[in-house]
Amino acid sequence: MRISEQWLRDWVQPDVSSSELADQLTMAGLEVDKIEPAAPAFEQIVVGRVRSLTQHPQADKLKIAQVDVGAAELLQIVCGAPNVAPDICVPTALLGAVLPGGLKIKQAKLRGVASQGMLCSARELGLADDHGGLLILPPDSPP
Repeated sequence: MRISEQWLRDWVQPDVSSSELADQLTMAGLEVDKIEPAAPAFEQIVVGRVRSLTQHPQADKLKIAQVDVGAAELLQIVCGAPNVAPDICVPTALLGAVLPGGLKIKQAKLRGVASQGMLCSARELGLADDHGGLLILPPDSPP
């Protein structure tokens, strides 16, 4: 069984390191096989806010999003997620980001329209198996 160390620490507040906590649990009869991060380390993945959406001129299922990532210019990102909408905050993989599984994000043209990054689902970030759409973050998430 897997449990979150943070969840456990919400219930009991031991003032010990992760490895000491694992040792104490094992000594209490709850074998700890290994300690691993819940999510991979992210680089070049930031919070983006979708500022506007337009229909892709050559694809019914694609939208062109103008995304604010806190830079001077908005990024143009082509997206096919069913839940993409104006004013949502989503994880945004910038050019050069490498997603779990080795997918490297680079500038590309999708049916003739330039895309400068990728709006991400929880599955694409290695956080969950759900691939039903983008991982929508709280509206007050900073870019």
